[in-house]
Amino acid sequence: MAGEVVLLSTKMSMYGMRANIALIEKGVKFEYKEEDLTNKSPLLLQYNPIHKKIPVLIHNGKSVSESLVIVEYIDEFWNDRAPLLPSDPYERAQARFWANFVDNKASEVLRKIRTTKGGELEAAKKEFFETFKQLEAVLGDKPYFGGDTFGFVDAALIGFYSWFYVYETFGNFKIEAECPKIIAWAKRCMQRESVSISLPDQKVVYEFVLGLRKKFGLD
Repeated sequence: MAGEVVLLSTKMSMYGMRANIALIEKGVKFEYKEEDLTNKSPLLLQYNPIHKKIPVLIHNGKSVSESLVIVEYIDEFWNDRAPLLPSDPYERAQARFWANFVDNKASEVLRKIRTTKGGELEAAKKEFFETFKQLEAVLGDKPYFGGDTFGFVDAALIGFYSWFYVYETFGNFKIEAECPKIIAWAKRCMQRESVSISLPDQKVVYEFVLGLRKKFGLD
């Protein structure tokens, strides 16, 4: 029995977007609760007492934390719809590898673009294109990273697309000029209801980031 499903997240979190997308892809009815990370709710602190971070999936009173773990849980529990992870063990291992690459490599280089200046920023831009060209090579000419069907790596990466305008503005570059396949893939993903519902508008994300920078005196 599916039972009660609650997702604790923030609309601007590319990590929370993953869980949102996976739940919609699987047709799961769930309650979304927006968290204020400057004033974390008792529910968040109760259900993720270790890291105190979003997203958190609460299913029948039990919690699952860490976004990729949440997506895997959703994929395994609600297995009556098309899987996000491949059935072949090798292909499944590869999907997990590239999803972790997104978290460990892509996420870090994007943070550098948002927070550095001068020579450090130029180095970060070079690293950005190296990283995303590696992802383009994995994507190849396939519609999705999972082949003909939207899958685990697609869900892991697509949330970053909502932040692309932020990176382009702060980095003073155009992603499509260097990585056209990534942009074409992202636009393809955006045609899916699960993605279009889950991702905020890029300009809204930009205004959000400007507000944060002003709040913390970073400008």
